[in-house]
Amino acid sequence: MVDYFEERGINALEDASARRAHLESQIMRLMADFNLFEELGMPNQLAPPASKEVVNNLAEEKVTKDDGGKCDICLKEYEAEELIKIMPCKHRFHSECIHAWLSKTNSCPLCRHELPTDDKFYEDYRKEKKRAKERDADIANLHNSMFS
Repeated sequence: MVDYFEERGINALEDASARRAHLESQIMRLMADFNLFEELGMPNQLAPPASKEVVNNLAEEKVTKDDGGKCDICLKEYEAEELIKIMPCKHRFHSECIHAWLSKTNSCPLCRHELPTDDKFYEDYRKEKKRAKERDADIANLHNSMFS
């Protein structure tokens, strides 16, 4: 006897992940369209920790005598020959300080540049927020091109 999926020529395992991803993106779009993120308190929530893989792969640099400077988290001066971590936004911190910071939130303590997280829901929220800004900019450009 042929089951439902074989009868319709569907590979249940392969197609299920694609359908699930499509459904999740549609749900995120719906939540953004009806401002449900605000209703659920998402914008006021602290972002999840940065991805461990991203944190472990931050660029490192050895401090020379001429570099000087200080860590903006602990406010201590860098010592010569000390290894420091450099964020993608080019801000520099002690390795221990930035690891502790990024274990609580995913952004740079100075400029709030966000690193990727391991939280899929938060990443989808971020993408949808970015798309909403792009849509607003496109609508403004369209309006300006029509009425200027």
